[in-house]
Amino acid sequence: MSIIERPVTIAVVGTHSTGKSTFLARLAHELRRSGLEVATVADLGEQAQRMGLPILWNHTWVSTLWIITRGISNELEAWLHADVVLVDRAVPDALGYYRAAVEYRGETADPDGSAYLETLARSHSDCYNLIFRTQLDPHIPLGTNKVRDGNHQFRTLADHHVEAVLRELALPWLPLAADGHDTALALALDFVTEKLGDATSDQALTTSDRTGRQRFEPATTSTEGSQ
Repeated sequence: MSIIERPVTIAVVGTHSTGKSTFLARLAHELRRSGLEVATVADLGEQAQRMGLPILWNHTWVSTLWIITRGISNELEAWLHADVVLVDRAVPDALGYYRAAVEYRGETADPDGSAYLETLARSHSDCYNLIFRTQLDPHIPLGTNKVRDGNHQFRTLADHHVEAVLRELALPWLPLAADGHDTALALALDFVTEKLGDATSDQALTTSDRTGRQRFEPATTSTEGSQ
């Protein structure tokens, strides 16, 4: 198996309008101030919707597969150009939304289709060095910077299922509360500094010259289903 270099990858997951993009924007700003090359992989929900793929409580197996595979592709592209990749909705997030939508509609997911989505999410999730999960606070109103879904029942289901997927895939994560961004920001910056070492303080180095970049062997594709 070949060795692949990849940047430090930090992801945020969680139900909608809980501060993921705001936190990642702040983190990207601080990392760039340190001279690092930073790439952000954006949430794909709006792009999927423009293409006609159902999202939110209408999430289907097809729309979930598209979001997962496109997300993986976007992350791989970002690996080529950055010291640090920030992911707004890691691939397990899409699986959580799919399960939430199925439960919301009172349907039963196809076992084979679900197992395939789980395999994709499981095999790629080893690429995330640090995962934050936002925490739903029902007392905080929805953001107004774009059109938001106000279906509280589905939003709560998505919050539950995203966390459940992280636990099922045995992925460690840190909570990201609405009032905890400063603490999480400091933790993430310390984490990157530890991973990249001197690269964070040596702005003269090019991306390819930085020796702190991690090396890893991709995980073998799992055939396991739900645990």
